[in-house]
Amino acid sequence: MTATAAAGAVPGERLRAPSPTPTRSVAHLVVSLKLRLMANALTRSVWQLVALAASTTSGLAAVAILLFALGATSRTDPTLAGAWLVVGGAVLVAAWWLVPLVAFGVDSTVSAEVLRPYGLRRRDVVTGLAAAGLVGVPGVLTLLLVLGSTVVWRESPAALMASLPAGVLAVATCVVGSRTWTTLLAPVRSSRRFRDASALSLLVPLAVAVPLVGWAARGPAAWSAVSVERVAEIVSWTPVGTVWAVPSAVADGRPGTAAVHLGLAVGVLLVLVVLWARGLGRASVGPASRSGGGPRPAGTRLRSGLLSGASAARDPLGRLLAAVLGGAAAAVAARSLTYWVRDPRYLGALAVVPFLPLVLALLDRGDGALVLLACPLAAFLVGWTISADVAYDHTAFWVHVAAGVSGRADRLGRAVAATVVGVPVTAVVVLGVVWSTGRWADLPAVAGVTFGVLLTALGLSSVVSARFVYPVPRPGDGPFSSPQGSAVADLTTQAGGWGVLLLLVLPETAVALVAVVRGDLVLGWVACALGLGLGAFWWSAGVRLGAHVLERRAPELLQQVATTR
Repeated sequence: MTATAAAGAVPGERLRAPSPTPTRSVAHLVVSLKLRLMANALTRSVWQLVALAASTTSGLAAVAILLFALGATSRTDPTLAGAWLVVGGAVLVAAWWLVPLVAFGVDSTVSAEVLRPYGLRRRDVVTGLAAAGLVGVPGVLTLLLVLGSTVVWRESPAALMASLPAGVLAVATCVVGSRTWTTLLAPVRSSRRFRDASALSLLVPLAVAVPLVGWAARGPAAWSAVSVERVAEIVSWTPVGTVWAVPSAVADGRPGTAAVHLGLAVGVLLVLVVLWARGLGRASVGPASRSGGGPRPAGTRLRSGLLSGASAARDPLGRLLAAVLGGAAAAVAARSLTYWVRDPRYLGALAVVPFLPLVLALLDRGDGALVLLACPLAAFLVGWTISADVAYDHTAFWVHVAAGVSGRADRLGRAVAATVVGVPVTAVVVLGVVWSTGRWADLPAVAGVTFGVLLTALGLSSVVSARFVYPVPRPGDGPFSSPQGSAVADLTTQAGGWGVLLLLVLPETAVALVAVVRGDLVLGWVACALGLGLGAFWWSAGVRLGAHVLERRAPELLQQVATTR
């Protein structure tokens, strides 16, 4: 029996003519509908019953282990237990929000599409679907986990009382957030770009798993409250973690901070409810989503050629680029900026950047020195991305050759676009890392070497991409597709470029390292000046040399990219 048929089995009069308390009755009907659908599915298939029993048993065992660990930790160190609760609770909320988006095949027996034919009010649909979200193994396990986590605050009556409304808010944030994002992203979930983004999201557990295992293998000495509390303090100010910090702040005697966290948690929930309601409204009246291969709707205007420079002058940034760079270079920069925003091959480098500090924090000794390495590593990832920009263009590179775009305009436009993206990204990483580690005295040295690496990598990449072409994912492919080619030759080219980059950034790196080790602020400013000065020099020199190489090798490059598979 399908979900629609089962919905038809519910008495239609109750849906068409609500009682004086329609919200409660609709919620009751939706929950009853989901229970009936689950029962029908279990009676039809023995294997579904077995799977339900197995998932329930394993889930209950996991909840029991987690609660036992929290209880044991709270007896010896309540502060550490509270920090673990904040981090674990944030992971729980994030899982509720993200798993339904990337894991196709999750339970969607009762959804807005099923209830659409009955003309229910939007408020009733929101309440009914929110209540139905708790029906099932994930909802029951979440309720048990949130209720059992109050054991952490058994020694603090005030924190225990605060944990009850915070727990209700946490469960509501999990369920409502899950429904909100699935509703808003429903039109694009079948698109290639969304699938690429889902694949990129899988980098998160992969990037964290290896250092996390190594950190855990170091034993109890590594499981210090310092590291966990630092992560918990950061997570507590995020939308997924702020609600879990309310009882912790009360237990620490910080009622003002607890009130701020509570207000933020309520605000997050209200924003999610509003977004969900608006998404349901658009879904109930909007047309069916168009797949990537369908025809364009009538009236859709195609953009004119980017190489003409017309599209580069339509917005303020485009006009600024045209005024500073000139028409051809500005057009190339505008097109390159669209790559950084829309192409998953470019976005892959940016997607890794936020997780570098987290990975290094798990391996850090507690003083934050190792976390500082995330800044130049992030700069390298962003700056080295354009070393394959011609290969990423593939046969579209013929437009540059046929239009007679000069090597200077090509190299300058691509380098400027990458700089416009890279400078804010690396600046945020530098400030975030320094703030989280509290090493403000090292800010000049870290900023100098970071921006030195970024600018130097951009300049060197401008030369490498004009001289070498190696197999990369083709346009339209995902960022994780495996192109064919000579792996040894490609690795040799890459390793050679990395070696040259290391030599070029050696001066500012050496001075910055001495400044950080000695805590010398003067040397830190020297490293900052060296990084910015040498980085700007190598950026300019790389663009000029790359332009000269491209002028001579443009036809050969076009032939190479056309034959690369």
